[in-house]
Amino acid sequence: MKRFFIAAILLLSSILLFSQNGTIRGFVYDKSTGEPVIFTNVYLYQTSFGSSTDVNGYFIITKVPVGDYTLVVSYLGYDTLRIPVSISGAEIISKQLYIQESAITLQTIDISAEYQEAKTETKTSVVKITPKDISQIPSIGGQPDLAQYLQVMPGVVFTGDQGGEIYIRGGSPIQNKVLLDGITVYKAFHSSDFSAFLKPILSEPPKSTPAVLALNMVAVSPR
Repeated sequence: MKRFFIAAILLLSSILLFSQNGTIRGFVYDKSTGEPVIFTNVYLYQTSFGSSTDVNGYFIITKVPVGDYTLVVSYLGYDTLRIPVSISGAEIISKQLYIQESAITLQTIDISAEYQEAKTETKTSVVKITPKDISQIPSIGGQPDLAQYLQVMPGVVFTGDQGGEIYIRGGSPIQNKVLLDGITVYKAFHSSDFSAFLKPILSEPPKSTPAVLALNMVAVSPR
């Protein structure tokens, strides 16, 4: 009989203790739009009690013992919300919680156009020719000139200096550009002697600022 009373007292004590546990429930909304935030983590800080919101933003945490807690609401992309709650007995606490999107501060990014320029701009090769280089090529029946020098350069096909043209690495003559002191020379290969046009520049030593002849050879290789 005595054992029966002890068991009954223990059972009654556990029922009374269980009946003192509280419940926390509520909804979580976006502060700016008022829309429910789904699958948000809602838990009591430093405890094992917690839950997550459903498609309506609703959550419920049951069997919370008596005590003071910190209710934490956290979700990716939102600022974490912390509010104090107190459970004093078998009660149900309802909350409407609003969380705000977090402001992300990005680091400064320097955008340089140099790398893009290296990808898109065509880099042409430059070959410098001096009067000394021209004088070293063999010449039959005349003085060496630029037209004769071009004939011995690799990748250059020369059709003659009487109205002819030059073909560089399979490209057409219109892809060649002749500059004299920075000024474009059109129809440099005409019926007159090409050497007579350039001879004063390439054969005589400069007296002051030397004249510059540049052939920008942009070649398009056939595929």
